Amino acid sequence: MKDELIQSIQNDLAIILPEKITREELEVKLADHINQLINNNFQQLIYLLYRIDINEGKLKQLLQENPGENAGRMIAQLIIDRQLKKIKTRASFRSNDQIPDDEKW
Repeated sequence: MKDELIQSIQNDLAIILPEKITREELEVKLADHINQLINNNFQQLIYLLYRIDINEGKLKQLLQENPGENAGRMIAQLIIDRQLKKIKTRASFRSNDQIPDDEKW
């Protein structure tokens, strides 16, 4: 799952990540990338968050409840959590492919 997470983040955010990376390192790298987007290309960040399907209300609430915190880090955590959820959902649909034909709808 970790390889799939790194691959999906690389694809969706168009960044290059090392193959071997801890979640902490991943959050730091993503936070740096996101903070650069906040400062230099906010419109691109909005587009990426929309494309990844980050819940806008959840993001706003998180930012309001944590003023002064590293926004890039909080957004990075949301992105990682969302990507992991997508991976689990895809895996559950793949496991449904093993249903016998006579039991499928």
